[in-house]
Amino acid sequence: MYGKPGDLKEKAATTISIETEPLTGQKHEVHFNRGAIASQAFVRRFSGRELNQVGAPGYAWLGRDLLPGLLEYIGRAKDNRYGLRAAYFEMSRPKGDEAWPDVLDAFKKAASDNQADVKIIFHAKDDDTGNRNEEAIDGMKSLCVKRKNAKLMHNKFIVLLKDDKPVSVWLGSTNISKNALCGQLNVGHVINDKKTAAAFLGYWNEMKSDPVPDAIKDWAAMENDMPPADDSDEITPVFSPHHGREVFDWWIKMANSGKPLFMTFPFGIVTDFRPVFDQNDGILRFAMLDKYVNGGTKASRAAATAEIERMRRFPNIGMSLGSRIFVDWIDGWMKEPSALGVHVNWVHTKFMLVDPLGTKPMTLTGSANWSLSSVSANDEHLVVIRGDQRVADIYFGEFMRVFAHHRFRESVKRYIDRFGANAFDKWKPQDLFEDWKKWVPAHFKPGSEKDIKRRYFADE
Repeated sequence: MYGKPGDLKEKAATTISIETEPLTGQKHEVHFNRGAIASQAFVRRFSGRELNQVGAPGYAWLGRDLLPGLLEYIGRAKDNRYGLRAAYFEMSRPKGDEAWPDVLDAFKKAASDNQADVKIIFHAKDDDTGNRNEEAIDGMKSLCVKRKNAKLMHNKFIVLLKDDKPVSVWLGSTNISKNALCGQLNVGHVINDKKTAAAFLGYWNEMKSDPVPDAIKDWAAMENDMPPADDSDEITPVFSPHHGREVFDWWIKMANSGKPLFMTFPFGIVTDFRPVFDQNDGILRFAMLDKYVNGGTKASRAAATAEIERMRRFPNIGMSLGSRIFVDWIDGWMKEPSALGVHVNWVHTKFMLVDPLGTKPMTLTGSANWSLSSVSANDEHLVVIRGDQRVADIYFGEFMRVFAHHRFRESVKRYIDRFGANAFDKWKPQDLFEDWKKWVPAHFKPGSEKDIKRRYFADE
């Protein structure tokens, strides 16, 4: 478009073809949902309604690739030559909602219609999650195996078998719930690799008899000894619980490698991980958080928040805290829908990217929340993927998408916390400068936040 505002005319254009990554058919298939129920796109697309008022179109839009990807993966068990071995922490069936695409029904169909051999281990302790799970499996209890002796059976994975042999595994952060699939940010990661699938099947078989944690730890010491002797393997599965904290310290060491770092934290940055970000050394480190800290006393939470607030002021540290727009006076923006969850509203992924734009990136992804409990107490999984630039690219793109999304919302929340929800007269948007001399030089000031980001993103 050419000309002056109010009198624009269409003239010469440039067409650019962009080839995106295929969703399926690769060794790694990565499925993200939008993680953006708090978005202007949702509120405008669905006329300001909440998700339960929108129904099926809302589920489809928010579920993006994740929901159909999960249903398609379960559907790969298409006849009696196939089997599924799943392990899930949280499963639910939203009541009175016919528009909800029921994932548990997909498991039932694989077993009853397709005659596949289906078994699901689930968290069955006498707590809120376990009791909801018991309600959810009504009508399919013959397919399910109770796990009571773990502190938390926190896994979310499925092994696909063909002719009794493992061929692939679905893993990641996604529970079977409306919030997991359509609310908070989540990922489902398929690895079409028989060796990796066999490792997950061995872990599943160890859990199915509901052993006590020490028995799992003894098994892990023999069958999943970590850390590995070297980093030569392309894929390293890690299963919890383990004895001690050696695995946890290994994760911290990888994060603190002196290379650019991008991590998501659903339950805040635990004390042991904070020194990784408490470094003003010019190395770019980004963190995307659902909250600063989880649990503890009011005083301890306040102290932890202050500590993290101090770190994020370093020019090399970027942080984004989940939030939503709940005022309608910002450049015509509309109030965004409510969160779907309780404990985690916006960011539920648990992944670490070490130098994702480099030639030898490292991607860590799974169910573990970067805490000592996720190593030494809970049933958890995580995979370390080395040198796969395609995988790192996909995760990095999704990280930056949601990071920017919530970074702006966090700035609005901070403004409201300071001035009040009705103090729109003090809002001063920073308009774009037509004169490049007013904004470009700041990106070349040595040691500045903009300079550090520019050099990494531009590969200087």
